[in-house]
Amino acid sequence: MQKIESMQSAFEKMDAMYRYQRYFYDATRKFYLLGRDQLIATMNIEAGQHILEAGCGTGRNLIKLARDYPQTNFFGLDASSAMLATAQDKLNAAGLRNVSLKMALADDFTHSETFGLDPAFDAIFFSYSISMIPTWKESLATALANLRSGGSIYIVDFYDQQELPAWFRSALKGWLRRFHVQFWGDLMPHLFDLERQGLGTLEITPIARRYAFMAKFQSATRQS
Repeated sequence: MQKIESMQSAFEKMDAMYRYQRYFYDATRKFYLLGRDQLIATMNIEAGQHILEAGCGTGRNLIKLARDYPQTNFFGLDASSAMLATAQDKLNAAGLRNVSLKMALADDFTHSETFGLDPAFDAIFFSYSISMIPTWKESLATALANLRSGGSIYIVDFYDQQELPAWFRSALKGWLRRFHVQFWGDLMPHLFDLERQGLGTLEITPIARRYAFMAKFQSATRQS
């Protein structure tokens, strides 16, 4: 019962935040969500694969991918029904049929029950969503559990800005807190710890003087 109430609270919180923001979200975020297209360009995508975006928002990334890879199957999940409604409207307007959207939390989905998909995903990516997910560790664990052997998790998000002026870091963090964005200090150590556990191999690429980062975590090949 407590878990259900917690999930409902998360859904309600996201809808309250994006009920109106969704109408101008893409127009404003393009100025500071750096590296999204760079991440998409580095993803190894093939025809027939199944690719999930966790926290897909208005569908901006999925629309671009679906256009570039019409023979690939794309999926998106988000906690906000309002954002998903906007995403679906945009997909319909673009005439794209290779994208499926579901309302779900990033730490509480399965490829089979949520999407009716078997086998698991070939890749799962988080585009500026990890910094908004309080249960980000659980979300990464869920992503790994729903990833095929040898598949990849991709992340683009805010980094530590250590190569930028202190005043800028302070102003940025203050501004982003208004949108419930958090800088998880233990995110990077956690990713490296997953690698040390032998769960996969990690690549980190800083963006714009460590304003943001891209990460690729390729899961280890499991013995059948």
